[in-house]
Amino acid sequence: MSYLKFKADHLFTGTTLLDHTHVLITNEQGIIETIVAEKDAGSDIRTFSGILSPGFINAHCHLELSHMKGLIPEKTGLIDFVFSIVTQRHFPEEEILDAIEKAEDEMLAVGIVAVGDICNNTSTLRQKSKKRLAYYNFIETTGWLPQIAGQRFDRSLSCFNSFNSQDLLSDLYKNVIVPHAPYSVSNDLWNLIAPNFKGNSVTIHNQETAFENDLFLNGTGDFTRMYDMMKLDNSFFKPTGKSSLQSYIPYLDHAERVILVHNTFTNEEDLHYINFRSEQLKKQYYYCLCVNANTYIENTIPPVALLRQHSSNIIIGTDSLASNHGLSILDEVKKISYHFPQIPMIELLRWATLNGANALQMQEQLGSFDKNKKPGIVLIDHCESGMITELSTAKLLL
Repeated sequence: MSYLKFKADHLFTGTTLLDHTHVLITNEQGIIETIVAEKDAGSDIRTFSGILSPGFINAHCHLELSHMKGLIPEKTGLIDFVFSIVTQRHFPEEEILDAIEKAEDEMLAVGIVAVGDICNNTSTLRQKSKKRLAYYNFIETTGWLPQIAGQRFDRSLSCFNSFNSQDLLSDLYKNVIVPHAPYSVSNDLWNLIAPNFKGNSVTIHNQETAFENDLFLNGTGDFTRMYDMMKLDNSFFKPTGKSSLQSYIPYLDHAERVILVHNTFTNEEDLHYINFRSEQLKKQYYYCLCVNANTYIENTIPPVALLRQHSSNIIIGTDSLASNHGLSILDEVKKISYHFPQIPMIELLRWATLNGANALQMQEQLGSFDKNKKPGIVLIDHCESGMITELSTAKLLL
């Protein structure tokens, strides 16, 4: 059997950062064989400048919105952003499909190997059938009015069945019906979708704006304006007197893993609450950061320091091209590092690789350079002393 050998200034394994004296060895298909000292590696070693890393995991994306790049102005706030998505997303089919293909090309080019992708329709199926990336397809359900819960669930179930009918199901291609957000799913709809969570990773947009907590605490805030704009009668809703997170999280108890996305206005009380439930239920909760999207929409950064203080499981996503200028996990890492320079680079890379693979239940194949995995090999260049710089770029080598 032929082997491929890789070395660089540093080798990030998914958990540790090794120096230039180590060599990564794979077979010709990219399956990891071992990591050895250079003196034991023999000849034909491919040598690079920078950091070698497992492929990146984009834990939260909306590939189907790729055609909306640059359409919505920055810093509108979440309410007007959501309204724009709902009212402006309809384009000619070929334009949508072309944008999806180009967006997937972009993700591959910058070292992404797996995606947690939000799906409201089947527009991404044609591209995904090419099996170029691993996908956890989160079939998103929305329906704020209780009387349409059955109709909305049936629509999501139809979409789910379309994804399941493809010859794609594997450990690297999974599908599950999930809620969109606390402010868009009625209790009736929650009750319909919750039985599907068992054994699956389930994601939800969480506390992306302060108005989300206002709604659940006392029934006020800008979401009432959004319901008015959408001509939705909100009179049925009764505030819980608790934060949105603490109001809905019990619905997710049967999920294998829970991915909370954005968390821009998650506070310390919420983190204590999640840590308590994690210990009580023996469940892993993951906080997905999409900092470039948070800046684009709300001009706000999530409380990363607070998340780290509470030993939270952190992962990274790009959100959509409707809310971001690109789909690069490395760019997200740079943005986090810019705002929180005290975070060690090894920790940021772990969020971008192994943590993401764990969250998407793909840790047996992706996320680290462990034997028999095929995680992809990414080169991060223009580094300084093992640190990613503003000039650094990422590309997939294998």
